[in-house]
Amino acid sequence: MNKINVIFWSGTGNTERMAEAIVNGAKKEGAEVNLIPVSAASVDDVKNVEKIAFGCPAMGAEELEENEMRPFMDSVNPLLAGKKIILFGSYEWADGEWMKSWQSEVEDIGANLLADGFAAYDNPDEDAIDECESLGKDLARA
Repeated sequence: MNKINVIFWSGTGNTERMAEAIVNGAKKEGAEVNLIPVSAASVDDVKNVEKIAFGCPAMGAEELEENEMRPFMDSVNPLLAGKKIILFGSYEWADGEWMKSWQSEVEDIGANLLADGFAAYDNPDEDAIDECESLGKDLARA
């Protein structure tokens, strides 16, 4: 079965909207998809699937959210080698450096990043939501 977990953190709902669009795209390709807030995610949610989308907005000085998402990523990074991964999130300042850093982090541990991390500015517009849906379809087809 084509199983995908979409694990995300969202403070204002912007990244959650992106996560929902990824889920919709993957489902259109016939994938079985779980949408999981990082607060409810477990290591098994990463261990037991080969395809995962992770979402988190830029926080602070362009970094992952520090209380839930960063610790979760630290706990699952050793499991990502060889898995098919998509990264996404929103930002409202600077130039999206957090996404570039996050992308390097997962590539350096051997994850198969299917596309460059996708960063939407502020509240994702229709084009950004369409891009997220396309990423979901790509993940399902991978």
